[in-house]
Amino acid sequence: MTLTSRLLNKGILSLTLLLTGSLCLNANDSIAGGFSRPLSYQVGIDLTPAFVPGSSSFLRGDNSFGKPINGSLGGSVRLGFKYSDSTREGMLYRGLYQGIGIGALSMFQSNLLGTPVSAYIYQGAPIIHFGTKLWLGYEWQFGAAFGWKHSPENHIETNAVVSTGVTAHMGLGLQLHYDLNESFSLWAGGLCNHYSNGNTSWPNAGVNTIGLNIGFSYIINKHKTKSTPINQQILEEADRARWFYDVVAYGAWRKRGLTLDGTPMICPGKFAVIGFQFSPMRQLNRWVAVGPSIDVQWDESAGLAPYWVQGSYNEFLKFVRPPIGKQLSVGLSAHAELIMPIFSVNAALGYDFLNPEGNKAFYQSLALKTFITHKLYINVGYRLGSFKDPENLMLGLGIRL
Repeated sequence: MTLTSRLLNKGILSLTLLLTGSLCLNANDSIAGGFSRPLSYQVGIDLTPAFVPGSSSFLRGDNSFGKPINGSLGGSVRLGFKYSDSTREGMLYRGLYQGIGIGALSMFQSNLLGTPVSAYIYQGAPIIHFGTKLWLGYEWQFGAAFGWKHSPENHIETNAVVSTGVTAHMGLGLQLHYDLNESFSLWAGGLCNHYSNGNTSWPNAGVNTIGLNIGFSYIINKHKTKSTPINQQILEEADRARWFYDVVAYGAWRKRGLTLDGTPMICPGKFAVIGFQFSPMRQLNRWVAVGPSIDVQWDESAGLAPYWVQGSYNEFLKFVRPPIGKQLSVGLSAHAELIMPIFSVNAALGYDFLNPEGNKAFYQSLALKTFITHKLYINVGYRLGSFKDPENLMLGLGIRL
């Protein structure tokens, strides 16, 4: 056998061994992704009788009808899905469900507030099981409510809580679920909802509801396969502590109220907001990550009071444009994040070390991150000052490194 033949044979043998080893490795370690197996779909309806807290004088009866608004009734239809237990997501997040819902809300005063209709996404998961059929879980909802009867900004006596036809809709619930059989499931629990325009228009008092949520769902194509044991290697890898880095750029528009010369006034028009966050996050396990963030925000409406043109009032209110440094805030915040497939929910507490005049130095934020790729996500958030003063939305894109 020639040298060339011997080298060729060795090369073929080495390539064969390499391919064989690679195929064996893939066969042992490959776990299907969540959407590579048939999903289990659920159709459901729910009903929510609720109490409406009197968070503003308008709701307490200071309105054109002189009637308090203290109760509501809501209902929705929902379509959701679960991952197969044989997939990575199904193994790591047992019982996780998500979907879309369409609902309507009545506060029995349609002449004042209308009957808004919401379109929302939701996600929930078990917290604790009490056997094979009964379990306690959480659920969040996020979307938009359309069809509010609202007032122009200069006629807040007509409606002092909603000044736009569309508001955000945010909900959080804690519910007991009971599986009647393989196809039907019931649930009942508490559900809190918040409706607000995110300070993009004035007034912005918003509406809250606290109620009992009851409903049932029907499973269209329940997975027939037996529950797949969790792959320990996948489990250990998912729960391994690690660092990741989130970079977010966002923008929004907002309203601003000021007290000038002892008189409270609403600034005419809307103001731009641009922000940036850099967050090194420590992922503790598959569900939770914590970490700090450097937050930089420019607010076109910040620090205006010293630049007021005296003698201008109300709709004729004028200001000299402040230097950019007078409208820039720089802060440090602490973040905690619930990590789930597709969605992550991030809450933060922060303090601005560089703070424009008139802004609250102590701030809070809540954001929903919707991943459109493994690293790129849509950021929809809301920022408050001192837990009570609406500041601005945080609408943007983020990347996870």
